[in-house]
Amino acid sequence: MDFTDLDSNATKCVNLRLCSVSGCMTEILEIRADRPSFHVVFVPGNPGVITFYKEFVESLFKSLGGMASVSAVGASGHTEKNWEHGKLYSLQEQIDHKIEFIKVQNIEAPLVLVGHSIGSYIALEMLRRLPEKAMYCIGLYPFLALNLQSKKQAVIVKVIMSRVLSTMVTLFVASLSLLPRQVLRLISELSNGKSWSNTAHEACCSHLPQYHTIRNVLYMARTEFIKKHQIGNL
Repeated sequence: MDFTDLDSNATKCVNLRLCSVSGCMTEILEIRADRPSFHVVFVPGNPGVITFYKEFVESLFKSLGGMASVSAVGASGHTEKNWEHGKLYSLQEQIDHKIEFIKVQNIEAPLVLVGHSIGSYIALEMLRRLPEKAMYCIGLYPFLALNLQSKKQAVIVKVIMSRVLSTMVTLFVASLSLLPRQVLRLISELSNGKSWSNTAHEACCSHLPQYHTIRNVLYMARTEFIKKHQIGNL
Protein backbone atom coordinates (compact mmCIF):
# COMPACT_ATOMS: atom_id res chain seq x y z
CA MET A 1 0.00 0.00 0.00
CA ASP A 2 1.25 3.54 -0.68
CA PHE A 3 0.02 7.06 -0.05
CA THR A 4 0.50 8.49 -3.54
CA ASP A 5 -3.09 9.68 -3.64
CA LEU A 6 -2.60 11.68 -0.44
CA ASP A 7 0.50 13.55 -1.52
CA SER A 8 1.30 13.58 -5.21
CA ASN A 9 4.20 15.98 -4.61
CA ALA A 10 6.21 13.48 -2.58
CA THR A 11 9.60 12.80 -4.13
CA LYS A 12 9.04 9.15 -3.34
CA CYS A 13 5.95 7.33 -2.20
CA VAL A 14 5.64 6.43 1.46
CA ASN A 15 5.16 2.69 1.60
CA LEU A 16 3.07 1.07 4.34
CA ARG A 17 3.88 -2.59 4.78
CA LEU A 18 3.53 -5.40 7.27
CA CYS A 19 6.67 -7.01 8.63
CA SER A 20 6.96 -10.01 10.93
CA VAL A 21 9.31 -9.20 13.82
CA SER A 22 9.81 -12.12 16.22
CA GLY A 23 6.46 -13.46 15.04
CA CYS A 24 4.73 -10.13 15.70
CA MET A 25 3.03 -8.49 12.71
CA THR A 26 4.31 -4.91 12.62
CA GLU A 27 3.21 -1.91 10.56
CA ILE A 28 6.12 -0.11 8.88
CA LEU A 29 6.12 3.25 7.09
CA GLU A 30 9.12 3.49 4.80
CA ILE A 31 10.84 5.52 2.11
CA ARG A 32 13.98 4.04 0.58
CA ALA A 33 16.78 6.21 -0.79
CA ASP A 34 18.63 5.04 -3.90
CA ARG A 35 22.08 5.38 -2.29
CA PRO A 36 21.57 6.06 1.41
CA SER A 37 24.42 7.60 3.39
CA PHE A 38 22.61 6.53 6.55
CA HIS A 39 19.30 5.03 7.62
CA VAL A 40 16.87 6.78 9.96
CA VAL A 41 14.79 4.47 12.15
CA PHE A 42 11.89 6.32 13.76
CA VAL A 43 10.17 5.06 16.93
CA PRO A 44 6.71 6.51 17.66
CA GLY A 45 5.25 7.48 21.00
CA ASN A 46 2.21 5.93 22.61
CA PRO A 47 -0.14 5.24 20.84
CA GLY A 48 2.36 3.67 18.47
CA VAL A 49 0.03 3.79 15.46
CA ILE A 50 2.58 4.46 12.76
CA THR A 51 0.24 5.99 10.17
CA PHE A 52 -0.10 9.00 12.47
CA TYR A 53 3.40 9.91 11.31
CA LYS A 54 2.97 9.68 7.54
CA GLU A 55 3.54 13.41 6.91
CA PHE A 56 6.47 13.47 9.32
CA VAL A 57 8.20 10.63 7.48
CA GLU A 58 7.70 12.41 4.15
CA SER A 59 8.98 15.71 5.53
CA LEU A 60 12.02 14.06 7.10
CA PHE A 61 12.93 12.30 3.87
CA LYS A 62 12.66 15.56 1.90
CA SER A 63 14.64 17.51 4.51
CA LEU A 64 17.47 15.01 4.19
CA GLY A 65 17.50 15.54 0.43
CA GLY A 66 16.80 11.90 -0.30
CA MET A 67 20.23 10.99 1.05
CA ALA A 68 18.87 8.70 3.77
CA SER A 69 16.29 5.96 3.94
CA VAL A 70 13.59 6.35 6.59
CA SER A 71 11.82 3.50 8.36
CA ALA A 72 9.13 4.23 10.95
CA VAL A 73 8.34 1.18 13.08
CA GLY A 74 4.90 0.82 14.66
CA ALA A 75 4.41 -0.48 18.17
CA SER A 76 3.64 -4.14 18.81
CA GLY A 77 -0.09 -4.67 19.25
CA HIS A 78 -0.98 -1.15 18.04
CA THR A 79 -2.17 -2.43 14.67
CA GLU A 80 -5.50 -2.12 12.91
CA LYS A 81 -6.05 -5.89 12.87
CA ASN A 82 -5.71 -8.09 15.94
CA TRP A 83 -2.76 -10.05 14.57
CA GLU A 84 -1.46 -11.01 18.04
CA HIS A 85 -4.81 -12.19 19.43
CA GLY A 86 -4.92 -9.70 22.28
CA LYS A 87 -1.35 -10.13 23.55
CA LEU A 88 -0.16 -7.17 25.64
CA TYR A 89 3.29 -5.62 25.20
CA SER A 90 5.19 -3.80 27.93
CA LEU A 91 7.67 -0.98 27.43
CA GLN A 92 10.57 -3.44 27.69
CA GLU A 93 8.97 -5.71 25.11
CA GLN A 94 8.58 -2.73 22.77
CA ILE A 95 12.30 -2.02 23.16
CA ASP A 96 13.19 -5.64 22.37
CA HIS A 97 10.81 -5.53 19.40
CA LYS A 98 12.55 -2.49 17.84
CA ILE A 99 16.00 -4.01 18.34
CA GLU A 100 14.84 -7.23 16.71
CA PHE A 101 13.49 -5.19 13.78
CA ILE A 102 17.00 -3.84 13.16
CA LYS A 103 18.39 -7.37 13.16
CA VAL A 104 15.65 -8.78 10.91
CA GLN A 105 16.02 -6.01 8.32
CA ASN A 106 19.80 -6.39 8.16
CA ILE A 107 20.27 -2.66 7.52
CA GLU A 108 23.79 -2.04 6.25
CA ALA A 109 23.91 1.78 6.37
CA PRO A 110 24.78 3.50 9.68
CA LEU A 111 21.74 4.13 11.83
CA VAL A 112 20.33 7.37 13.19
CA LEU A 113 17.61 6.72 15.75
CA VAL A 114 14.77 9.20 16.19
CA GLY A 115 12.09 8.81 18.83
CA HIS A 116 8.96 10.72 19.76
CA SER A 117 7.74 10.91 23.38
CA ILE A 118 8.31 7.49 25.00
CA GLY A 119 9.83 6.46 21.67
CA SER A 120 12.79 8.66 22.65
CA TYR A 121 13.50 6.40 25.61
CA ILE A 122 13.15 3.33 23.40
CA ALA A 123 15.55 4.85 20.86
CA LEU A 124 18.04 5.65 23.63
CA GLU A 125 17.96 2.04 24.81
CA MET A 126 18.46 0.92 21.21
CA LEU A 127 21.53 3.18 20.98
CA ARG A 128 22.89 1.67 24.18
CA ARG A 129 22.38 -1.91 22.98
CA LEU A 130 23.45 -1.38 19.36
CA PRO A 131 26.64 0.70 19.66
CA GLU A 132 28.18 -0.93 16.59
CA LYS A 133 25.24 0.07 14.37
CA ALA A 134 23.69 3.28 15.72
CA MET A 135 25.53 6.61 15.42
CA TYR A 136 23.12 9.08 17.00
CA CYS A 137 19.87 9.24 18.90
CA ILE A 138 17.48 12.20 18.67
CA GLY A 139 14.57 12.58 21.08
CA LEU A 140 11.49 14.62 20.16
CA TYR A 141 9.57 15.66 23.30
CA PRO A 142 11.00 12.77 25.36
CA PHE A 143 8.30 11.56 27.74
CA LEU A 144 10.53 10.66 30.68
CA ALA A 145 12.03 14.18 30.69
CA LEU A 146 9.05 16.42 29.91
CA ASN A 147 6.24 17.86 32.08
CA LEU A 148 7.13 15.88 35.15
CA GLN A 149 4.55 17.84 37.20
CA SER A 150 1.83 17.68 34.55
CA LYS A 151 -1.72 17.45 35.97
CA LYS A 152 -2.77 15.64 32.80
CA GLN A 153 -0.18 12.95 33.43
CA ALA A 154 -1.40 12.68 37.03
CA VAL A 155 -4.91 11.89 35.78
CA ILE A 156 -3.57 9.36 33.28
CA VAL A 157 -1.62 7.64 36.07
CA LYS A 158 -4.78 7.23 38.15
CA VAL A 159 -6.56 5.60 35.21
CA ILE A 160 -3.85 3.23 34.04
CA MET A 161 -2.85 2.11 37.52
CA SER A 162 -6.45 1.13 38.32
CA ARG A 163 -7.71 -2.08 36.76
CA VAL A 164 -11.30 -0.91 37.13
CA LEU A 165 -10.76 2.51 35.53
CA SER A 166 -8.54 1.18 32.74
CA THR A 167 -11.11 -1.52 31.92
CA MET A 168 -13.88 1.07 31.83
CA VAL A 169 -11.87 3.30 29.49
CA THR A 170 -10.99 0.33 27.27
CA LEU A 171 -14.60 -0.79 26.94
CA PHE A 172 -15.82 2.75 26.28
CA VAL A 173 -13.24 3.46 23.57
CA ALA A 174 -13.73 0.04 21.98
CA SER A 175 -17.49 0.60 21.86
CA LEU A 176 -16.88 3.56 19.57
CA SER A 177 -15.91 1.09 16.84
CA LEU A 178 -19.62 0.29 16.51
CA LEU A 179 -20.29 3.81 15.26
CA PRO A 180 -20.30 4.71 11.54
CA ARG A 181 -16.94 5.94 10.24
CA GLN A 182 -18.39 9.40 9.56
CA VAL A 183 -19.35 9.74 13.23
CA LEU A 184 -15.93 8.54 14.34
CA ARG A 185 -14.32 11.09 12.05
CA LEU A 186 -16.44 13.86 13.57
CA ILE A 187 -15.48 12.77 17.09
CA SER A 188 -11.80 12.77 16.09
CA GLU A 189 -12.04 16.25 14.61
CA LEU A 190 -13.85 17.63 17.66
CA SER A 191 -11.41 15.96 20.07
CA ASN A 192 -8.14 16.54 18.27
CA GLY A 193 -8.79 19.67 16.24
CA LYS A 194 -8.74 20.45 12.55
CA SER A 195 -4.97 20.95 12.66
CA TRP A 196 -4.64 17.18 12.38
CA SER A 197 -4.08 15.88 8.88
CA ASN A 198 -6.56 13.69 7.05
CA THR A 199 -4.18 10.74 7.48
CA ALA A 200 -3.96 11.27 11.26
CA HIS A 201 -7.75 11.41 11.61
CA GLU A 202 -8.10 8.23 9.56
CA ALA A 203 -5.48 6.48 11.70
CA CYS A 204 -7.34 7.54 14.82
CA CYS A 205 -10.62 6.14 13.48
CA SER A 206 -9.19 2.87 12.16
CA HIS A 207 -6.85 1.91 15.00
CA LEU A 208 -7.67 3.45 18.37
CA PRO A 209 -11.24 2.13 18.75
CA GLN A 210 -9.97 -1.42 18.32
CA TYR A 211 -10.20 -3.32 21.62
CA HIS A 212 -6.75 -4.90 21.32
CA THR A 213 -5.15 -1.57 20.43
CA ILE A 214 -6.55 0.53 23.26
CA ARG A 215 -5.71 -2.26 25.74
CA ASN A 216 -2.11 -2.21 24.53
CA VAL A 217 -1.99 1.60 24.66
CA LEU A 218 -3.07 1.63 28.31
CA TYR A 219 -0.90 -1.34 29.30
CA MET A 220 2.18 0.18 27.69
CA ALA A 221 1.40 3.51 29.40
CA ARG A 222 1.25 1.70 32.75
CA THR A 223 4.71 0.23 32.24
CA GLU A 224 5.97 3.64 31.08
CA PHE A 225 4.95 5.32 34.33
CA ILE A 226 6.43 2.49 36.35
CA LYS A 227 9.75 3.02 34.55
CA LYS A 228 9.45 6.77 35.04
CA HIS A 229 8.97 6.24 38.77
CA GLN A 230 12.00 3.92 38.91
CA ILE A 231 14.19 6.45 37.12
CA GLY A 232 12.93 9.25 39.38
CA ASN A 233 14.01 7.27 42.45
CA LEU A 234 17.55 6.71 41.22
